[in-house]
Amino acid sequence: MPATRTAPKNTDEYIAACAPDVRAILKRIRLTVRNAVPDAQETISYRMPTFTLHGVLVHFAAFRKHIGLYPPVRGDAKLKKAIATYAGEKGNLKFPLDQPIPYGLIERIVKHRAKQNSARRL
Repeated sequence: MPATRTAPKNTDEYIAACAPDVRAILKRIRLTVRNAVPDAQETISYRMPTFTLHGVLVHFAAFRKHIGLYPPVRGDAKLKKAIATYAGEKGNLKFPLDQPIPYGLIERIVKHRAKQNSARRL
């Protein structure tokens, strides 16, 4: 969780405000999303780094004991099964910091969300 209480202006500022060990994870999540959907735009929304493409793809945030990924995943039974161990109470995902971060799963989520957003656009 960023140490500062002021809203970050961009993703770089958000990441810089986090602990060094968490920064590395956030940078890799950012790169994972960027590589999965190169046309996605970065912004800050709800005080979190956010990627958009025809709507929100994902928000991600650092907390004391986990990385949160939002919004909930819908519409793919195999993907829902794969994320079940990380699902929070409202469908948001919590990746514990004391466990390996599933970057491949994050990539699948982002690609799925991009596909859904593109389909809605048509």
